[in-house]
Amino acid sequence: MDKIKILVTDDHPMVLEGMQTMLSQIGFVVITGLARNAYEAMELIKANLPHIVITDISMPEISGIAFAAKIKNEYPGVKIIAMSTFNERSYISQMVQNGASGYILKSAAKEEIEEAILTVYEGKLYMSVELELNKKEQQEINKIPILTSREKEVLALIAEGFTNPQIAAKLFVSPYTVDSHRKNLLTKFEVNNTAGLIKLAAKYGLV
Repeated sequence: MDKIKILVTDDHPMVLEGMQTMLSQIGFVVITGLARNAYEAMELIKANLPHIVITDISMPEISGIAFAAKIKNEYPGVKIIAMSTFNERSYISQMVQNGASGYILKSAAKEEIEEAILTVYEGKLYMSVELELNKKEQQEINKIPILTSREKEVLALIAEGFTNPQIAAKLFVSPYTVDSHRKNLLTKFEVNNTAGLIKLAAKYGLV
């Protein structure tokens, strides 16, 4: 098989060094770049398009969550594996929502990183074995709806308690358009009312 091109983004030099050492021991991988922030990473992606970006979640200026959304918007074919020291469900939800296909902890062994890369490269979702997600939680992650950027804006304003006309005024669109987005959100979350929508969105870490 052709080598899988990987770019790693993390603001800690020690983590980048460790990942470089580990990835260089994996025969089917080639490292296209190491970046200390999202800005550097976007330049490297532009220069040499990788198959997969492995990125830290907690970074200064642009978080891994916002960075994932930017990659998916500009380079939809690039797969993303989130990397974190935090074993928190909300981060997983937000990364998956913004386009990540994998989630590993920084303490992951080389064998697990290999498995994560192969799984994500094949178009599947990979969650770290250390997270010990039970079957129900795995299903919950798979159920997180994919929202457009406008739907995310409308959802955030709904959660803040704004009415359709108020949201319309804030976003410079018609109340009819807002109502359409609201209905789409209810459909995507498979709920019947606003209360159910906000409850589920909060559960997934989207508001």
